[in-house]
Amino acid sequence: MSNDPADAIKMAAPRVPMKYLHTMVRVNDIEASLAFYCDALGLEELNRFDSEAGRFTLVFLAAPGDSEAQVELTHNWDPEALAGGRNFGHLAYAVDDIYATCQRLTDHGVTINRPPRDGRMAFVRSPDGISVELLQAGEARAPQEPWASMENIGEW
Repeated sequence: MSNDPADAIKMAAPRVPMKYLHTMVRVNDIEASLAFYCDALGLEELNRFDSEAGRFTLVFLAAPGDSEAQVELTHNWDPEALAGGRNFGHLAYAVDDIYATCQRLTDHGVTINRPPRDGRMAFVRSPDGISVELLQAGEARAPQEPWASMENIGEW
């Protein structure tokens, strides 16, 4: 046994590992949501679970190469009214090129609610009203048209 006091503290400290797992958002239309999160935003589906007994589907998504930070889409098969997406706050992703990302989203029919006028930050919303923040990785890009002149649209 060691006489080092740091070892004694380590031994006495409770071993309660904690790890971030995922953020869950409820969705009404799983296909529309997957089109948004995967096709437009660029996340990848990692896992899917259908529960006949519980009448729900869970789909776990993550940014390419970053499976540690997951989003769980929960789709309850029985219709329900979903409101208050803004109350949730937002999901946030760093992107390599804010302008290319916003263009890809626009090409998929997604409204850019808060355009990246500053070359740093943009907001979009999922089909269920979940706000998604996009942040330029590293330094902000130089302002660029058409983004620099775009106005905010709706809520973000």
